[in-house]
Amino acid sequence: MLIAQPHPEGYDFSFSAKPDFGFASVNLKADQTIKVEASAMATMDTHIEMKTKMKGGLGRLVSGESLFINEFTASGGPGEIGIAPGSPGDISHVYLEDETIFLQNSGFVAASPDLKIETKWQGLIRGFFNADGLFLIKISGRGDLFFSTYGAMIEVDVDGEYTVDNSHMVAFTEGLDYRVDKLGGYKSLFFSGEGLVSRFTGQGRLWVQTRQVPAFGSWVWPFRPSKNN
Repeated sequence: MLIAQPHPEGYDFSFSAKPDFGFASVNLKADQTIKVEASAMATMDTHIEMKTKMKGGLGRLVSGESLFINEFTASGGPGEIGIAPGSPGDISHVYLEDETIFLQNSGFVAASPDLKIETKWQGLIRGFFNADGLFLIKISGRGDLFFSTYGAMIEVDVDGEYTVDNSHMVAFTEGLDYRVDKLGGYKSLFFSGEGLVSRFTGQGRLWVQTRQVPAFGSWVWPFRPSKNN
């Protein structure tokens, strides 16, 4: 069962500035390590040590995400690290108990060192039409996972079928499968502003973000500076 609060076997942590600009403060025990997305460390005690490692391989390269991940270790005593996601929005946590979760490419923030982080090929059809691209991040094993959204975050328990706009999908558990489909006919696809959706089936949990970057870009576009010829 996914746990969205500190677990007895996991990190001691707290959140602040949610849901607009979520920030995680993680208390590491002596010699305890946490893996953090590149550039997500905001603050840390001076005795915490950092190592940088490669991760993700081709999937991370193609998706435009960083190929590197930083490992922070509380050397010689307990310490606190502050973690700030890159996008404005919420941050959440689950404790995986030999479970698997799939994240959008930009969703990963931090994790226990024992969790396995890899990229999953979606296939050309789903990947080409999905706002998340050709790859998702697959995270499995036992430990803490922190992930973020653009906008606030909503959890949805699915038992059967559920439809999510591609740009609003953040994460989903292994018990769910999905196909990418258009909403309505071809006229709706090009002129309704809704576009393509992911139709989920099965039993599991979805995380949905309340805002999407393409819609924000469309809203901002009329106010852009322009030069007069």
